[in-house]
Amino acid sequence: MTALSTATVAALCLSLAGFAAAPAAAASTDALRVDLSQSSGDFRGGASGTLYGLGDDGVPSQPVLDGARVTNTSQKPPQGAQHPNGDALDVESSFFAAGGRDLYVYIQDEYPDWAYNGGQRPGDANNDGVWDYLPILRAAVEKIATQSAHPENYVFIPFNEPDAGNWYPNWSTQKDQFLSDWSAAYDTIESVYAAHGLGHARIGGPGDSSWHADRSTDLLTYAKAHSQLPDVFIWHELGTNNLATFRSNIAAYKQVLKIVGVPEIPVNITEYGMLRDMGVPGQLVQWFSMFEDQKVDAQTAYWNYSGNLSDNSSRNNGANGGWWMLKWYGDLAGSKTVRVTPPALNAPDTLQGIGAIDRGKRKATVLFGGGSNNVDLTVTGVDHATFGKKVDVQVRADRLNGAEGASLQPPVILSTSATVTNGIVSLAIPNADRYAAYQVEITPELASPQPVATDLVSSVEAENATLTNATVYAQDPSREWSFMASNGHDVGSFNAVGSSATWNVTVPRTGDYRLSILAGANQTPGQHALFVDGAYSALVKYSADLSWSYRGTTDVTVHLTAGAHALSLRASANGTTILPGADITLDRFDLFDVSHGENAVYPALDARLSRGATLSYAPNVAGSAALSGAQTATFFAATAETGYYDVTTHFTTKSRTALNLWANGRAVTLTAPKTPGTLASTVRLFLPQGINELTVGATGGAAIADVTTTRGAEQKAADVDSANVFRSEAEALPRAGTAVVQTLPDGSNGSADASGIVRDVGYLGNGVGNTLSVPRPKGFGAGDYQLVLGATNADKASAINYNPQVISRFVDVAEAGGATVRAAVRHNYSWNSFWDKTIPVNLKTGDGALTLGNATAYAPNIDTVALAKFVAGTPITVRTPANGE
Repeated sequence: MTALSTATVAALCLSLAGFAAAPAAAASTDALRVDLSQSSGDFRGGASGTLYGLGDDGVPSQPVLDGARVTNTSQKPPQGAQHPNGDALDVESSFFAAGGRDLYVYIQDEYPDWAYNGGQRPGDANNDGVWDYLPILRAAVEKIATQSAHPENYVFIPFNEPDAGNWYPNWSTQKDQFLSDWSAAYDTIESVYAAHGLGHARIGGPGDSSWHADRSTDLLTYAKAHSQLPDVFIWHELGTNNLATFRSNIAAYKQVLKIVGVPEIPVNITEYGMLRDMGVPGQLVQWFSMFEDQKVDAQTAYWNYSGNLSDNSSRNNGANGGWWMLKWYGDLAGSKTVRVTPPALNAPDTLQGIGAIDRGKRKATVLFGGGSNNVDLTVTGVDHATFGKKVDVQVRADRLNGAEGASLQPPVILSTSATVTNGIVSLAIPNADRYAAYQVEITPELASPQPVATDLVSSVEAENATLTNATVYAQDPSREWSFMASNGHDVGSFNAVGSSATWNVTVPRTGDYRLSILAGANQTPGQHALFVDGAYSALVKYSADLSWSYRGTTDVTVHLTAGAHALSLRASANGTTILPGADITLDRFDLFDVSHGENAVYPALDARLSRGATLSYAPNVAGSAALSGAQTATFFAATAETGYYDVTTHFTTKSRTALNLWANGRAVTLTAPKTPGTLASTVRLFLPQGINELTVGATGGAAIADVTTTRGAEQKAADVDSANVFRSEAEALPRAGTAVVQTLPDGSNGSADASGIVRDVGYLGNGVGNTLSVPRPKGFGAGDYQLVLGATNADKASAINYNPQVISRFVDVAEAGGATVRAAVRHNYSWNSFWDKTIPVNLKTGDGALTLGNATAYAPNIDTVALAKFVAGTPITVRTPANGE
């Protein structure tokens, strides 16, 4: 057995002290055992499903959806009235493009009310002998059968929670009616597909709100006798206690199948988890591990609004902690899962995990979290044939960062090598954060193992700051309908002139630091004053959030000298006047060293490989992706800002052929190497904030080591170079029709003029002539560009049930003499709050102006406009020292 040395563990504890609350002395330890020799089957990946996780085409963005690897989703029928978006036909293109397998449709979401039809089963209002629900059902299926590009990949759910107030709650008196209605619905759906030559339509049910052995037995018995068995068996597992009961429920289901004499029917738990679970890595991994263990599909529940993967993505294009958990889980595709033994199965809010091995890549992965104690991880079955006698081990940590928090790549907290003895590797992993999840990767020795991250120099919980005129609130995870706070507490009632939070930091060098504030602004933007060592430093502008507990991150760059400093957030900048919107909840303060810029490395070890590509462990390139022909490696890079980044691919090749690069689906031309060898190919790209999908190919053959992103002073200078980027306040651009300049209230996070006033342009669209025009500056000819709008959209439909009925707005970008591109702008809570929306445009003319509008509905309001060349400067490929040189 090989364990980490005492010195290594001590160093790791120091690195983690900035990541989470440091473990107390003599902290308890939980044991997690993983046996790579005991396979539990092919990785299924079904727990990445989501109910209404997609809102519109482009909401969420394609890179966010691709990275999350959502395998199944449930949406509303075309033009269904239950919600204003989430239409299955509107989202199918992006869903299937992202590798989605099964698109489910809640047919009863044709109804506007919850419970459906007031909870009462419809009758026969026309006295024509036809149940009133059947024409509604038929019309929904007809639209999909005739309009979908993938009708064979749909699953129809005719009944949703029939046991819980939707038409059939009393089984003792309504069983016969439900079974008769099951037949009627089943036959109706099948008849539509048959009429269009589509063959069998897949149907799911019963759709109960929880497991019921009696109802399930009766349906299966009846359906077997009538040849109307569901293709997918569906129920929900929503409450925390379901983490304890699901395995017994699935065992009971399998026993019912056996008793009734029905072959195996796959299961989809089409709603699972509570508000407290969403966006929280340590909560999600408990659900993922349970469903993956039983090889069922499952979908996170829909508690807020559609389009953000059930609160597991952020803003227009961003990742929160929940997204990275989805991404890690999706990365296991193609592997075999293995036996994992946690301290206790079926125990909510405890350490749980998933183990997997991909023998083709010679990589083992363990995902775990949910506990509050240090973790003693023992991995057995580490065979020499796959891994060799010595292995490299990398551990990353993913933590809660709010629903709207911008989470960058989870940091490496442990990077070490170990000698394998008797097939065993043991790790001691410090942990004090029940909301965090961890990814452990074990491989043969790598040419360039990732170092432990050192950029996070301070992480302070708001409740541990020195507080004045503010209150600490406990966010108890037993309150299932609440969003969780980092460390279980936050600070609120920050609403007096004297309200302040002050904390101390020590920084290693003089330079720039990024202060990331995790906070919640309740449906309005707000402001705080940042003081450093008692002196005013900056105005902090927060964008609006859904609520005080639906938190996001706000970043401020501050220049600090080496040594100790006192940082303070205050509700007043002058001590006499409270800042607008200052009543904001504060959760955590993270300080990152960006003295040398924002730098990230995405190793091939974590890339998604296509067309049979695999990892190479040849000398000097061990851990690289070996590519040739049409094979590719895809990396999901997270950026803190919108702007220029140097994207560099490190590779080794015997060819003089240039690499292929696609950034968010757009081809990028790279330069060919002058000579073979170990090389770096760099291009400066204008990237949106959030997740960027970077795909590398090497038709001539190459070993891809990694892709890096860099944003420092040079790249920021390119942002403000007018030869690269045209920028304008929206109110300074030509308007037509109803488009009007609006002065916004104090407290907006928009772009202010010299007097502090923020203006935007509203009432765009809802008619052909209501537009905003963007002129083409000299030198901005035909080619690829990024159009960046500082945009806001707080539109909602009327409240008809408990969900916030948010609406996406669309803006059409038309080039004079060229093409028109449509982009969706998701809801962002307040008309005074702005997020960047980056729209890729390929311009065909040399000088045709761009017109922004929407002929049929209102477009978002716009504060700022930037037109940036997608590629700045000239790509270069240069030789770099090989390992060992």
